[in-house]
Amino acid sequence: MTTRETLKPHSLRGEAILHDPTLNKDAAFTHAERRHLGLEGLLPPAVLTMAQQVEMSLSQILAKDEPLEQYIGLIALLDRNETLFYRVLLENLERFTPVIYTPTVGLACQRYSYIYRRPRGLFITPEDRGQIVERLREFPRRGIRLIVVTDNERILGLGDQGMGGMGIPVGKLILYSVAAGIHPSLCLPVSLDVGTDNAALLEDPFYLGHRARRLRGADYDSLVEEFVKAVKTVFPNALLQWEDFKKANALRLLERYQLRLPSFNDDIQGTAAVMLAGILSGLHLAGQKLRDQRVLFVGTGAAGIGIGNLISTAFKADGLNEAEIRQRKLFLDSGGIVHAGRADVESHKRAVMWTAAELATAGLAEPLPTKLEVIIEAFRPTVLIGTTGTPGEFTPAAIRAMAKHCERPLIFPLSNPTSKTECTPTEALQNSDGRALVATGSPFEPVLFNGRKHVIGQCNNVFIFPGVGLGVLIAGASQVTDSMFLVAAKTLAEFAVADASGSGSLFPSLSQLREISRAIGFKVAQTARDEGTGRKLDDAHLEAALAKFIWYPDYPAQAAAGIQ
Repeated sequence: MTTRETLKPHSLRGEAILHDPTLNKDAAFTHAERRHLGLEGLLPPAVLTMAQQVEMSLSQILAKDEPLEQYIGLIALLDRNETLFYRVLLENLERFTPVIYTPTVGLACQRYSYIYRRPRGLFITPEDRGQIVERLREFPRRGIRLIVVTDNERILGLGDQGMGGMGIPVGKLILYSVAAGIHPSLCLPVSLDVGTDNAALLEDPFYLGHRARRLRGADYDSLVEEFVKAVKTVFPNALLQWEDFKKANALRLLERYQLRLPSFNDDIQGTAAVMLAGILSGLHLAGQKLRDQRVLFVGTGAAGIGIGNLISTAFKADGLNEAEIRQRKLFLDSGGIVHAGRADVESHKRAVMWTAAELATAGLAEPLPTKLEVIIEAFRPTVLIGTTGTPGEFTPAAIRAMAKHCERPLIFPLSNPTSKTECTPTEALQNSDGRALVATGSPFEPVLFNGRKHVIGQCNNVFIFPGVGLGVLIAGASQVTDSMFLVAAKTLAEFAVADASGSGSLFPSLSQLREISRAIGFKVAQTARDEGTGRKLDDAHLEAALAKFIWYPDYPAQAAAGIQ
């Protein structure tokens, strides 16, 4: 889809155009356009180029010191001039991705009722039961191809944010458009506002959400089921992304619906792919093979399980059998080692819990150790992954234990926002004599250690999900498979290796995001075709389809706007 193809004839004139962010160009309207569209006198007389507008918008946004104020300023620009917003973002990806998404979006979700200005997306509550099809049909954009939906219960590491969680689908779809060129008119953010168990929100007189305790059980399931059926009815060609559902619901809903319509959970599968890419690029820097690694997971929620599943797929592709794969992955939760002898193991963890025989093979005997450093001494992992949301979980003693048996330990404190990270990159490097290869879930500044600058790559899902979504839409895939995330991880790792240039970063620069997303989109579309879930297009036709579909934020030429 090119810019010209998204232009539709319209009858709007004058002030109405200036109030439509999809048509408004602000001071970039030429004098001829102003005469033709009835805008003379409604704008200051100067005519600016897009480049001048970008520069002016940057100065206005960067005049605000606080990231949340910059977020508010960016969203205000989106509400006024959609094309300019995306151009500003595209030309300043490294600067503004942390503002429009993690970590700043977390604060935006917490303050959502107070910074709310204009409606965006759909809010569906239990009061809409029996009418969700009508709610979707009332949305003004008809050709929706991509939906991001949340029930707001596990927003980043911040927990239940009620309707404020809408900031996450809005942010994710902005990134789809800027990173993969999926036109904003094809995108729909949805909040399933089923209430909240956050007492502070329920007591806040200014809270804008559904003021009730969170829906649970069969009532919750039936509402989600009605929503999915409505999506299939109203937007039958849409890809559905589940976002920030709490672990039990996240895993259950993914399993229930991933074969009923093209859908995936970014917290589970996207996180897994970006994590695997980090491991693969780290192993390249360390000169090691994936099949020789042992992975310790500290945290066994949806993210940890998802990462473990994709690593298993990669291990299998590397020639390991099921028994060998299981012995290379050990999971911990708040109760210690996840194993069959515990009575408190939740259902979603049972597939990864170790048997008594597996514990014995690894030299772990009762009473099982509980201190992380002792478990590391026994299991001797080469990769340490944290998804706990508990700051300081990776203690200095644990990091020293990793470095004791491993020349280049891979350490991934993934929890975000920054205040929730399991350790800082500085702590990881100081306690490993600078030998650790570190990537984090939140952005960190480079670390200077022993005279060497270590660039800290961010395990940011934005490297994965836009390209996966692009590939699925190009292929017209009927489902989203593990193979697509595996190929996405390998493609990202190739970019990271090519971009590392001695900095130690396990991820490439965000400035390459469009190039990365396009490459992943092509590989995912190939995979869908080869697996029989997508259109049978040869590579040349896939490339042509990508070129036609990808949108670049620019104003239409005068001729395209009907002005001679």
